[in-house]
Amino acid sequence: MSTLKSILVHVDSSAQSAVRLRLAEQLALAHGAQATAMYAVTTALLRYPMAMAAGADMAPMLAQVDTQRVEAARSLFARSVDRQRMGWCEVSGQPLIDVAVQALYADLVVLGQRAVDDTRDVDVPSDFVSSVIIGSGRPALVVPHIATAPTKLDRVLVAWKPTPESARAVTGALPLLLQASKVTVVAFDEGDVAATEAGIIGYMHQHGVQADFRREVAQAHDVGAQLLSLAADEQSDLLVMGCYGHGRAREWALGGVSRTVIESMTLPVLMSH
Repeated sequence: MSTLKSILVHVDSSAQSAVRLRLAEQLALAHGAQATAMYAVTTALLRYPMAMAAGADMAPMLAQVDTQRVEAARSLFARSVDRQRMGWCEVSGQPLIDVAVQALYADLVVLGQRAVDDTRDVDVPSDFVSSVIIGSGRPALVVPHIATAPTKLDRVLVAWKPTPESARAVTGALPLLLQASKVTVVAFDEGDVAATEAGIIGYMHQHGVQADFRREVAQAHDVGAQLLSLAADEQSDLLVMGCYGHGRAREWALGGVSRTVIESMTLPVLMSH
């Protein structure tokens, strides 16, 4: 029986939210789960703090911007999914904290990638995805910003290394792996390869997942790019991997592979810290 019973999907006023909503609805139907859409953005006042220097009359204008954005998000939600199948909630002000806290009560969080070169006015901070993943400790399915429609997560590539982050990612992905038609596990020069293969393939087998194993020689300059290239070669619909990072001065510093994948993904990625 699937253990995926609660899905939280982040929504903002961007058009890409529609893809996340439809994917969350698709997963909820496939797994008999309850999905909730959470509108969480940074308020206009916090996005444009210098605007208040122009005078107190700016406050109503900023409030109107927030109203327009939430109304656009509500409309997008109504057009994208069956409202009888998905709940809706709204918060504004501190999306990093709000979503990370709500994620504690979900089996899976659906988030959207932000383009590295995106200089437009956006609803969440640039480190939103990584901060929610690391701050909540919950598995997160990150949808690439180039996605135009949800995809069937049928062919899965699992990036494995013997670490707690990888183990949590695999455990969080088990409901999806069980429904996949092909699962491939890849390890990059991680110690005793035979023991690694026996361990992770055996674990998956215990949970009813049949998987192939392959070993790759890590390219020192950019393993993240190598991993994404392999996912493309395998025609993968989903990449599963641990997210590595640590806190420093109240900000999260990502590891190189995690940073590359979050910035450059072209397929959905399930990550866990």
